[in-house]
Amino acid sequence: MVARGTVLHCHLLKKGVFSERFIAIKLLIMYLQSRKLPEANQMVKEFNGFDLVVQNCLINANIQWGNLSEARKLFDEMPERNEITWTLLISGLMKCGRVEESMLYFERNPFKSVVSWTAGITGLVKNGSSFHGLKLFVRLLESGVKPNQVTYSSIISACTEMGDFELGMSVLGLIIKTGFENNVSVCNSFMTLCLRMHEFDLARKVFDRMESKDVISWTAILDVYVEMGNLGEARRIFDEMPKRNEVSWSAIIARYNQYGDYIEALKLFRQMVRERIKPNISCFSSILCALASLESLQAGKNIHAHVTKIGIERDVFISCCLVDLYCKCGETKDGRFVFDSIKNKSVVSWNSMIGGYSMNGQMDEAKYLFNNMPNRNNISWGTLIGGYVEFKQFDTVFEVFNEMILSGETPTKPTFSSVLCACASVASLEKGKDIHGKILKLGFQYDVYLGTALTDMYAKCGDIESSKQVFDRMSERNEFSWTVMIQGLAESGFAKESLALFEEMKRNSSVAPNELMLLSVLFACSHCGLVDKGLEYFGAMESVYGIRPKGRHYTCVVDMLSRSGRLYEAEELINSMPFQPEANALAALLSGCKTYKNEEIAERTARKLIELAEKNSAGFVLLSNIYASAGRWIDVSDVRKLMRQKGLKKSVGCSWVEVRSRLHSFYSEDGTHLKSAEIHDILELLRSEMTDP
Repeated sequence: MVARGTVLHCHLLKKGVFSERFIAIKLLIMYLQSRKLPEANQMVKEFNGFDLVVQNCLINANIQWGNLSEARKLFDEMPERNEITWTLLISGLMKCGRVEESMLYFERNPFKSVVSWTAGITGLVKNGSSFHGLKLFVRLLESGVKPNQVTYSSIISACTEMGDFELGMSVLGLIIKTGFENNVSVCNSFMTLCLRMHEFDLARKVFDRMESKDVISWTAILDVYVEMGNLGEARRIFDEMPKRNEVSWSAIIARYNQYGDYIEALKLFRQMVRERIKPNISCFSSILCALASLESLQAGKNIHAHVTKIGIERDVFISCCLVDLYCKCGETKDGRFVFDSIKNKSVVSWNSMIGGYSMNGQMDEAKYLFNNMPNRNNISWGTLIGGYVEFKQFDTVFEVFNEMILSGETPTKPTFSSVLCACASVASLEKGKDIHGKILKLGFQYDVYLGTALTDMYAKCGDIESSKQVFDRMSERNEFSWTVMIQGLAESGFAKESLALFEEMKRNSSVAPNELMLLSVLFACSHCGLVDKGLEYFGAMESVYGIRPKGRHYTCVVDMLSRSGRLYEAEELINSMPFQPEANALAALLSGCKTYKNEEIAERTARKLIELAEKNSAGFVLLSNIYASAGRWIDVSDVRKLMRQKGLKKSVGCSWVEVRSRLHSFYSEDGTHLKSAEIHDILELLRSEMTDP
């Protein structure tokens, strides 16, 4: 277009029309917008003396280029200025975040019209000074100047940012009084206020009353239904939109991505590209996140190539999504390459790379990066701690958590949940109580996540009373809360209480049973001898609850039947499974055969177990024990010989104890503990005192 403009310029010179002032100014604007500085400077010289419009064009161009010092110099050297001159400098300084300097020029402005007032108000609101923007609006009203639609839109945005719905309604009264209630931009701003304040019905009424709607209006009502959780209605609105731009496309794609429907998000993205709508940064970020969740590496590389081609690969959102993509696909080297290419790394960028290393178990790399961060936040700490929990490095979890507390950083609820998970995994009641105390000290209430984590921790540490107390105090419970408590009771030996709680949940809660919950119920039935009741629950899984039993459910029922001596039923259930039985199911039946001395079923089951788990010694050991209890020593010798030939050894038993906040692990016939000699001396002393007459 600039080339055509230059040709036109030459043509005008030939015709002698160039001397027309308004044509010359249009050409100057063209050269300034295209940053053709030699041509623009030459044109400025051809104007005779000072020209106010030309100077305003130069000031505006320098502001657009970010050259504020030159813009201010031009302003200060002007022998005269008009309203546009002042407004250009005020709004330009506001756009660059120089609020105080802008307001100094605003106060000096002798031409305070609605345009300059609005420039000041809008600039304050956009720079996060909504309260001062509202104070300036009051001054505007006191001065007798009438606001326009841009002023009202900015003031409603200020109410939105401040979260003051009542003030917004007061402004709406003024809008109606002055006749701007049907203005599209004003209505759009008010719909956004309603959306933020969760006044969804009012937002819909505003939308329905609008005489004309633009793409922003449609996008706003689309967001209303998304916030309501009605993605289907949001999609209907999107499909009905008469015109869609990159913002509306990005909005619906982002929503599908957030709701976990990554395939539909990708389908919409492809449709968007087919309709020749250029995706914006937000849209690319959503698609990269979707591809990361789907672990679609090649498609992600294609998007990476495209964002590099159009020059946005170093945007903070794009780069973080690329790091996440590569790391979720297991390509941490490529993720690190993207991370290293980011010139101005934000804390979000650092957290993304630390999270990428953590999810791939590269904790040394994650800790190295963490130690070299210029700034950290509680998400940085939480990401590192979560990685150590995921890969069961529990001692390090407690070390890093203590470092976090000493640094003065306040843990988030997810971080507390991670540390409580570590306490539960090592059955460290002392540490769990300490974390509970910190939670109470910080004033965190028993929300559904922390309450569930505390309930689980106490149950797994054997303090079932404290677990029940936390559960009872929770104001809200979800399926995980109920599952944790039902499971905790069952595994702690309170089988009947576990079943009673399950029945209470069915009666008094809208929560539907899930796989893990029903597994706990079957476990409870197995351990309190309620075999028929357990079979009833097992039969109801698919017919009543719509859950197809998995291998672990069958294993639990086999164990239940085997414990009660119903060995033939257990064997029949194994043979009727729609898939290969778990090794644990066969081991459970084999254990039942040992208890009830059924050598016939034991031998059949042992053969299956040996075929299924050749590298597992459990089946061999159980069969050996069955033969030993029956006095079949030759068979015992044959089984042990076979174990030696296969290179199998009996699994070593392990116990641990916590002393002064430190865990000590002990293995059978293991002398590696640092104080092993002292421990054995004490044990020998105790033994001698016990046997001393």
